[in-house]
Amino acid sequence: MESGLLSLLSISIDFETSHLFFPRIIHWIMAGLLALILVTKVAPFMVAVKRGERTIPIVGEARDNFRFFGTLVLIVAYFYFMAVVGDIFPYTGYGFLMVSMAFVLLMSLLYLHDWTKKAITIVVVNAIVAPSLAWFVLAKLFTITLP
Repeated sequence: MESGLLSLLSISIDFETSHLFFPRIIHWIMAGLLALILVTKVAPFMVAVKRGERTIPIVGEARDNFRFFGTLVLIVAYFYFMAVVGDIFPYTGYGFLMVSMAFVLLMSLLYLHDWTKKAITIVVVNAIVAPSLAWFVLAKLFTITLP
């Protein structure tokens, strides 16, 4: 009886595949979000194309190309510079910290509508505090290796 209870309470970890647990969850979430996009955006688009409509409903308003392409450039730069700065300070997380501060600052400025002194102060404080807090929790409290 006791060996049966011990087997229920014991945990075995397959280290060859255990690192795939969270990526699989993320893949399923992303697949679900893709399906949601296809149903809500692409299906009405295809119906409008089949009817021969000249205006096709995809998004409720025009896209801001500067912000759209600026976001894409900043995301690519974020991952590129994360590796570059991470190689300068290996296994310390300083790459994550410094690049995340710059990324949050630039993204916030990109989407900032009213450039007042108060708004810019809030953006700068947020760009310093949020990544620092994330870095402290991940790198120092949970000892997760960051780039």
